[in-house]
Amino acid sequence: MSVESKKEIQLEIAHVLFIDIVGYTKLSISDQHAAIEELTRIVRASQQFQRAEAASRLLRIPTGDGMALVFYTSPEAPAQCAAEVSFALKGHSRLQLRMGIHSGPVSGIVDVNDGANLAGAGVNMAHRVMECGDAGHILLSKHVAEDLEEYERWRPLLHDLGSCDVKHGVRVSGVNLYSDQFGNPKLPQTFETVQKRRTRLRWAGTAAALLALAVVIAAIAMFSRYRERPSLPAMEKSIAVLPFENLSHDPDNAYFADGIQDEILTRLSKIADLKVISRTSTRHYKSAPENLPSIAKQLGVAHILEGSVQKSGGAVRVNVQLIKAANDSHLWADTFDRKLTDIFSAESDIAKAVADQLRAKLTGEEEQVIAAKPTDNPEAYDAYLRGLAYTLKTSNNPANTLAAQKYLKEAVRLDPKFALAWALLSNVDARGYLVGSLQPTVALREEARQAAETAFTLQSNLGEAILAKGYYHYACLKDYDVALRYFEQARQFLPNSSRIPEVLAYVTRRQGEWARSDSYFNEAERLDPHNVWLLTNHAFSYSVVRRFPEALRKFDQILNIIPDDMDTLAYKAAILQAEGDLPRAAALLAPLRPNADHTSALETQVYQAILERRPAKIISRLKELLAKPDPALGYHNGGLRFWLGWAQHIAGDHAAAQESWRQARSELESFLEEQPENYDLIGDLALTNMSLGDKEAALALSERGIAVLPIERDVVTGAAPIETLARVAAQTGEHDRAIAALQQVLSIPGTGALGKYMPLTPALLRLDPMFDPLRNDSRFQVLVASPVPK
Repeated sequence: MSVESKKEIQLEIAHVLFIDIVGYTKLSISDQHAAIEELTRIVRASQQFQRAEAASRLLRIPTGDGMALVFYTSPEAPAQCAAEVSFALKGHSRLQLRMGIHSGPVSGIVDVNDGANLAGAGVNMAHRVMECGDAGHILLSKHVAEDLEEYERWRPLLHDLGSCDVKHGVRVSGVNLYSDQFGNPKLPQTFETVQKRRTRLRWAGTAAALLALAVVIAAIAMFSRYRERPSLPAMEKSIAVLPFENLSHDPDNAYFADGIQDEILTRLSKIADLKVISRTSTRHYKSAPENLPSIAKQLGVAHILEGSVQKSGGAVRVNVQLIKAANDSHLWADTFDRKLTDIFSAESDIAKAVADQLRAKLTGEEEQVIAAKPTDNPEAYDAYLRGLAYTLKTSNNPANTLAAQKYLKEAVRLDPKFALAWALLSNVDARGYLVGSLQPTVALREEARQAAETAFTLQSNLGEAILAKGYYHYACLKDYDVALRYFEQARQFLPNSSRIPEVLAYVTRRQGEWARSDSYFNEAERLDPHNVWLLTNHAFSYSVVRRFPEALRKFDQILNIIPDDMDTLAYKAAILQAEGDLPRAAALLAPLRPNADHTSALETQVYQAILERRPAKIISRLKELLAKPDPALGYHNGGLRFWLGWAQHIAGDHAAAQESWRQARSELESFLEEQPENYDLIGDLALTNMSLGDKEAALALSERGIAVLPIERDVVTGAAPIETLARVAAQTGEHDRAIAALQQVLSIPGTGALGKYMPLTPALLRLDPMFDPLRNDSRFQVLVASPVPK
């Protein structure tokens, strides 16, 4: 294009993502068009692309063999978009891409035909960076990598490649962006060639360099005798606090020992200069294990803090010892005798002493935080520790959640100014509302809001209070943008808390930003590598996008921590059901005997019997459990009665099935007024009315479920109400609606209508009796024969 035929319309600093289709020129014309269309579709599906486009802060320009995206937002935007595109292409054998990112000046250009184009150093350098990569690579210029290093979640994903020469004698310093879920970890061929050449040259100067180094080291050794003790390397400033042994005569005081351990750990975790492993990972170990070096290696720390607690009347004795794990040597030990009313000073003194031993640098604010006294009321603190102990239990069932809620309510009743207790109460309420371990009523949601507001009003700089406000917005309101702001604000007060990246993983997952969510999960797991709840949710993320092999590997990781865990085995079985492997699923489920409070495991067993069409044994088990229903399970009892009716229907006992469904409808309807937005309850009611032959009510409830939880609001669970509509439509003769809904569900990620975090698959369509009315429909047969969608 000649200079006279174009005009510049803008010059601005922007962030450029160049995407190139590898092998494009070798494709036929038709395949080239198909590749460009497929690339465009995948890019447009990126959440980051959609956000930038909606804000009019994005320019997309075709480049012949790919495209260039110019973001006028932040350096995170092109990196996040590239990660999402790469994640979407995982397992895509036909379309191979390489990508390059650079920030710099960009000008938009309009030619004589009013066609858009790009120019400027930002565009040219992004293209040169891209050309250094091979298929699958996401390469960044050094400038962009330095910008991303400001964000903690990107740092572990940045891998320096050094520099190489490209066209016109320009030297490019490159950084490879990748994780387990996106990008290409292999060294690009361009940099591999450079490294080999440099290696040959390097050997020539090695001997001289070593000699010079020896001289320098000797000088440093002599000089260092007269200097103060230097700071330890960052990795040395890492610690895990193992469970404290309860030496009290009363074994019921175990909660107190657990609480003291957790409070010391929490104070340490608020020191930014330390790496502190969360209690959810350390609780799986004994109080004084013999293999400390092995445990430290598993947890990725250099030091271990052990301790014991003895409570007698109004007095408390805390013994602690700090151990260097590499050689199992004791660095420091002490005994702290305190009155129960002064226990906080012991927790603070221990945290300070440990920080001093590890030579951690404390800011003035951090010194105040670890010395803080959360309440002056010892009875309130005792109630708080009892509630805290229940929140730390592995099983998140109604009994544990209700017990935690009871003690925390008692704590804030005894001391209405106990901000930490208010914050934890809000988290218990909000989590129970979200996962169903408490009945998700409007009243519960309001209690969670008030508790978070009270904590924040009492202590606006308390990280736990800020976190509670964010978690309320996430779990109860699904207001994800507001939740993200609170979580990022809380991070500065809770620098070592795995909870921050964990909740960020949950929020970005609900927004459909799968690669970003995965990055947060990985960050959380580095601080909390044995947190079963965290690992389970990471596995769920793989499940909802139908990446079943990765989900199974993550569940196996959990079983290495808690062998034979019932819920984890049931989740694995649910994946095998989704893959159509009923024999292997049956082998996992056969030894399990879940009670009604293990609802998910129990329903997986029932579904197995229905898929096999052999429900006799499970009918007996359901009758046994429902003979004395647990009131704490609330609407879940009605859900189990629906499953009983379905199993009886498959067994041919239609009269018994109708009676079970009538009871189910009566029980479920009694909860609907207080839980108008409970989409699980609405879905159970829709399927129950369908089974009773009430087509109008079933369809109306299905549509209500979609309105309560539209897919645009929550991409994780938004698919479930659509699947419910498909099931109702299939059973009530609305086959066109059923096929349309199934086509939509199979094309998107998301949870299923029946199984928690288990999406619908072609294998389940083939096996599930509820879809029998569609078996002769050719459109349904196409869906059943289709591969598992990614």
